[in-house]
Amino acid sequence: MNNYELMVIFTPVLSEEDFKAAQKKYSDLIAENGGSVVNSNPWGLKSLAYPIQKKTTGIYWILEYTAPSDFNEKFKIQMLRDEQIMRHMITKLDKYAVEYNVVKKSGLGFHHQKTEA
Repeated sequence: MNNYELMVIFTPVLSEEDFKAAQKKYSDLIAENGGSVVNSNPWGLKSLAYPIQKKTTGIYWILEYTAPSDFNEKFKIQMLRDEQIMRHMITKLDKYAVEYNVVKKSGLGFHHQKTEA
């Protein structure tokens, strides 16, 4: 099992119900293929740095998940076929990124211990 982070930009014309349905669809796809969702973070509507498909905004969703290494090819094909998705990017997380995300989600932050000289 590997750790991944997915960032998806959905079309801005998506309704709240359709956005939630899409999140469930892809979360279920991960589970059906032996993976699990670690964290789901729907950012909502944001401005884009440059127009995509003549749109200047998009609905963002960040998903952290674990899955077998052969799953992402199937996952990418499903997202490429989905007309609601304007862009997607999957990033493999190393152990340091996973640790960072855990600390970030806990709200504690990184604290460096001072050493006496």
